[in-house]
Amino acid sequence: MTTAAHSAETEGRQTGSALEVLLAFLKLGVTCFGGPIAHIGYFRDEFVVRRRWLDEPAYADLVGLCQFLPGPASSQVGFSIGLMRAGPLGGVAAWAGFTLPSAIALVLFAYGADVLDGRPASGSFMVSSSSPSRS
Repeated sequence: MTTAAHSAETEGRQTGSALEVLLAFLKLGVTCFGGPIAHIGYFRDEFVVRRRWLDEPAYADLVGLCQFLPGPASSQVGFSIGLMRAGPLGGVAAWAGFTLPSAIALVLFAYGADVLDGRPASGSFMVSSSSPSRS
């Protein structure tokens, strides 16, 4: 990390835009698979090694803090990176960019499963197909 970038972060100033954060996390959200530990590794490669938004000690501290808090550490790490890079909008952009692609894919697969099962794609995926029918 450059001295200018480090001093900007320690003084609390934003060093990027929410759009920049959204695009970076959207790329990861579309291409990365695995659980929270894998996500943390992807984040390190992208934001410490490649983009240099954080240095190793800052990233290690962030991961340690997020693992201490309840909830999925990878979501918290991603939100925090966005927050540090571009403020509150950056945090929301990071969450949306990383989370929404998989959520959209899940809904599309659910609708596709309905169609393959012979039911109209009307949201009936919320009803279990193994429930007894009442006549």
